[in-house]
Order: sequence, then structure tokens, then C-alpha cells
Amino acid sequence: MKIGELAHRSGRSIHTLRYYEAQKLMPNVARDAAGRRIYSERHLDWLDFLARLRRSGMSVAEMQDYTALVSRGDVTLARRRDFLRMHRNRVQAAVEDLQSSLALIDEKIALYAKWVAQGRSDDVTPRASSRRPRRSA
Repeated sequence: MKIGELAHRSGRSIHTLRYYEAQKLMPNVARDAAGRRIYSERHLDWLDFLARLRRSGMSVAEMQDYTALVSRGDVTLARRRDFLRMHRNRVQAAVEDLQSSLALIDEKIALYAKWVAQGRSDDVTPRASSRRPRRSA
């Protein structure tokens, strides 16, 4: 498919797709006899994968490193696996931190619901066990 169709099907602009290619984030893009880019269905999947990596906190530089590995082919399979394992560990730690934050927010919501039912309007600090330790100044 040509870049216009990829843009339409992926929901990204042509400008964005050219930027991705300039940043070396689009591996294995073929060109026709006139020099126009030719994309495949795999590029649609790749764009989705890149978006998920980005949403999960991977930097553009890391995505470039990963894309470079992909471009080198099967000889990099073990390195790609290790690369994604390390990223997965960072994502898992972030998820756990968010879950802890969500639990504290849920406690506060429940506390406010209780106070609303009691007609109470004052606030208190959440339980110390729910908070992160304070840093010293």
C-alpha cells in the first residue's frame, strides 16, 4: 500500500509516517520503481506496536534501538527478547505503583462516602501505612 492508504488505515498523518521513517522507526520499507514507499499489512501492526510501546513509557530512543534490532533480522531475536523483558519489568513496576495509588484513592473515596453519610465535613491525612515515606529536606 502507498503512504496515503497507510495513513488512512492507521489513523496517522502522512507527515507522522514520514517522521517515523526519518527517525528510523519504520523497518523494511520497500520502494517502487518510482521511489515511492510501499508498505504492507505488517507495517500497520508495527505502528500499533510502536504506539503501545510509547504508551507503556518506552522512549523514542529506545524504540529506535529496538527497531534497529528488528531491522537486523533473526540474529537479534535473543537481544530483542531481553530488551522487551527489561521494558516489561519497568512497565510492571509502574503498574504496581499505579495500583498502590489507586488503592489509596479508593480509600479516600470510601472515607468521603462515609463522611457524607454522617454529615461530616472535615478531612484527615490518609493512614500512614498507605502513604509513601517522606523524603527528608
